[in-house]
Amino acid sequence: MESKQRVVRRNMLLSRLLNASAGVALALLAYSVIRDNLSAHLQDTWPWKLRLLDVQSATTAALAALGASLARAQYARTVKPVLGHSGRAVDGMAPFDQRAWACSLTNAGQDVAVLSDISYLVTFLPAAPDAPPRAPGTWGTALQAVDAIVAEGLEMRKDFMLTVITAGSALPAQGMKFLGWFTEKAMRTVDEVYIRVRVVDRVGDTHERIIACLKAADRTPAHTDPELS
Repeated sequence: MESKQRVVRRNMLLSRLLNASAGVALALLAYSVIRDNLSAHLQDTWPWKLRLLDVQSATTAALAALGASLARAQYARTVKPVLGHSGRAVDGMAPFDQRAWACSLTNAGQDVAVLSDISYLVTFLPAAPDAPPRAPGTWGTALQAVDAIVAEGLEMRKDFMLTVITAGSALPAQGMKFLGWFTEKAMRTVDEVYIRVRVVDRVGDTHERIIACLKAADRTPAHTDPELS
């Protein structure tokens, strides 16, 4: 279920329009070069009798359009968010001195990103070791994910906690956003919490990644893990 980061939508004005302009400019350059190399007789026939641009002007237009398109692509790589997550065993979050597995959303990129959509999918462990796997639920909001976990007999802020994150929240560069924590009791019931995150970067491109909060989780933590830097 966990996925690699991908671009789900490019900014129309700052990406597709530039690429289309570059394509038109290259077509005009090809037309002008071919037309200039035809005989005078062929230049008077359709469609070569249309003089759109001379070769010098078409070359200038093509170089300018390609330069703009490449510059945009390079800048998009510079401000591209790098979405991931981190988790560690911690003390002091769950009540009654319970040790918990805490997870956070990370952005290892060099620029801020804005959250445009976030959804949750919870899967549960079988009721018994020999029981068949349980069917996964459906994608929903954080509150729906909380309700699904509570329906299994767990208590919010006692056995687990999920942070409610809304669209429009900023994900800072080289920063983290806390997602929640799960106690040993919760991890005996919850198999995985998948979070599908969509963010918009500075150039307007939308990136998506599905992360697994409990991936590689220590479900019976005997000690805490050091704080991540």
